[in-house]
Amino acid sequence: QVQLVESGGGLVQPGGSLRLSCAASGIIFSRYHMSWYRQSPGRQRELVATIAGGGSTNYADSVKGRFTISRDNARNTVYLQMNSLKPEDTAVYYCKAKFFANDIWGQGTQVTVSS
Repeated sequence: QVQLVESGGGLVQPGGSLRLSCAASGIIFSRYHMSWYRQSPGRQRELVATIAGGGSTNYADSVKGRFTISRDNARNTVYLQMNSLKPEDTAVYYCKAKFFANDIWGQGTQVTVSS
Protein backbone atom coordinates (compact mmCIF):
# COMPACT_ATOMS: atom_id res chain seq x y z
CA GLN A 1 0.00 0.00 0.00
CA VAL A 2 1.38 3.38 -1.05
CA GLN A 3 1.29 5.74 1.90
CA LEU A 4 2.92 8.83 3.41
CA VAL A 5 2.48 9.41 7.14
CA GLU A 6 3.51 12.71 8.71
CA SER A 7 4.25 13.20 12.39
CA GLY A 8 5.90 15.68 14.72
CA GLY A 9 3.46 18.57 14.61
CA GLY A 10 2.19 20.33 17.69
CA LEU A 11 2.02 23.56 19.64
CA VAL A 12 5.22 25.55 20.08
CA GLN A 13 6.04 29.06 21.31
CA PRO A 14 7.47 31.68 18.95
CA GLY A 15 11.20 31.15 18.57
CA GLY A 16 10.88 27.45 19.27
CA SER A 17 11.67 24.42 17.13
CA LEU A 18 9.92 21.35 15.79
CA ARG A 19 10.99 18.47 13.59
CA LEU A 20 8.46 16.96 11.23
CA SER A 21 8.85 13.47 9.83
CA CYS A 22 7.21 11.84 6.82
CA ALA A 23 7.50 8.07 6.52
CA ALA A 24 6.87 6.51 3.13
CA SER A 25 5.76 2.98 2.33
CA GLY A 26 4.94 1.14 -0.87
CA ILE A 27 7.31 3.15 -3.07
CA ILE A 28 10.98 3.07 -4.09
CA PHE A 29 11.66 6.07 -1.92
CA SER A 30 15.06 7.03 -3.30
CA ARG A 31 13.54 7.65 -6.74
CA TYR A 32 11.06 10.20 -5.45
CA HIS A 33 11.43 13.95 -5.21
CA MET A 34 10.12 14.84 -1.75
CA SER A 35 8.53 18.09 -0.68
CA TRP A 36 6.90 19.77 2.28
CA TYR A 37 3.93 22.06 1.71
CA ARG A 38 1.78 23.98 4.15
CA GLN A 39 -1.69 25.44 4.18
CA SER A 40 -3.26 27.84 6.63
CA PRO A 41 -6.97 28.75 6.79
CA GLY A 42 -8.09 30.92 3.89
CA ARG A 43 -4.82 30.55 2.03
CA GLN A 44 -3.60 28.38 -0.83
CA ARG A 45 -1.29 25.49 -0.17
CA GLU A 46 2.28 26.69 -0.57
CA LEU A 47 5.57 24.95 -1.19
CA VAL A 48 7.94 25.11 1.77
CA ALA A 49 10.94 22.97 0.80
CA THR A 50 11.98 20.26 -1.62
CA ILE A 51 14.70 17.64 -1.73
CA ALA A 52 15.69 15.52 -4.70
CA GLY A 53 16.68 11.88 -4.50
CA GLY A 54 20.32 12.91 -4.67
CA GLY A 55 19.90 15.43 -1.87
CA SER A 56 19.74 18.81 -3.59
CA THR A 57 17.37 21.18 -1.81
CA ASN A 58 15.28 24.29 -2.41
CA TYR A 59 13.38 26.50 0.02
CA ALA A 60 10.69 29.12 -0.02
CA ASP A 61 12.12 32.55 0.74
CA SER A 62 9.97 32.78 3.87
CA VAL A 63 11.74 29.83 5.51
CA LYS A 64 15.31 30.11 4.21
CA GLY A 65 17.80 30.03 7.03
CA ARG A 66 15.23 28.71 9.50
CA PHE A 67 14.02 25.40 8.04
CA THR A 68 16.08 22.44 6.86
CA ILE A 69 14.78 19.56 4.76
CA SER A 70 16.63 16.25 4.80
CA ARG A 71 16.01 12.65 3.88
CA ASP A 72 17.11 9.21 4.99
CA ASN A 73 16.66 6.84 2.07
CA ALA A 74 17.47 3.83 4.23
CA ARG A 75 14.52 4.70 6.48
CA ASN A 76 12.23 5.91 3.67
CA THR A 77 11.76 9.12 5.62
CA VAL A 78 11.98 12.84 4.90
CA TYR A 79 12.33 15.42 7.66
CA LEU A 80 11.69 19.11 8.10
CA GLN A 81 13.64 20.75 10.91
CA MET A 82 11.95 24.03 11.77
CA ASN A 83 13.79 26.56 13.93
CA SER A 84 13.01 30.12 14.98
CA LEU A 85 9.34 29.47 14.42
CA LYS A 86 7.00 32.41 13.93
CA PRO A 87 3.21 32.68 14.35
CA GLU A 88 2.93 32.97 10.56
CA ASP A 89 4.37 29.45 10.27
CA THR A 90 1.13 28.12 11.76
CA ALA A 91 -0.43 25.75 9.22
CA VAL A 92 -1.14 22.15 8.35
CA TYR A 93 2.07 20.74 6.92
CA TYR A 94 1.86 18.14 4.16
CA CYS A 95 4.44 15.82 2.71
CA LYS A 96 4.43 15.04 -1.01
CA ALA A 97 6.30 12.42 -3.03
CA LYS A 98 6.71 12.96 -6.76
CA PHE A 99 8.05 10.65 -9.48
CA PHE A 100 7.33 11.91 -13.00
CA ALA A 101 3.53 12.42 -13.11
CA ASN A 102 2.87 10.41 -9.96
CA ASP A 103 2.09 12.60 -6.92
CA ILE A 104 1.42 11.12 -3.50
CA TRP A 105 0.25 13.23 -0.54
CA GLY A 106 0.23 12.59 3.16
CA GLN A 107 -2.66 13.46 5.45
CA GLY A 108 -0.96 16.46 7.05
CA THR A 109 0.16 17.43 10.53
CA GLN A 110 -0.85 20.59 12.36
CA VAL A 111 1.81 23.06 13.48
CA THR A 112 0.68 25.90 15.73
CA VAL A 113 3.08 28.65 16.79
CA SER A 114 1.59 30.66 19.62
CA SER A 115 2.42 32.03 23.04
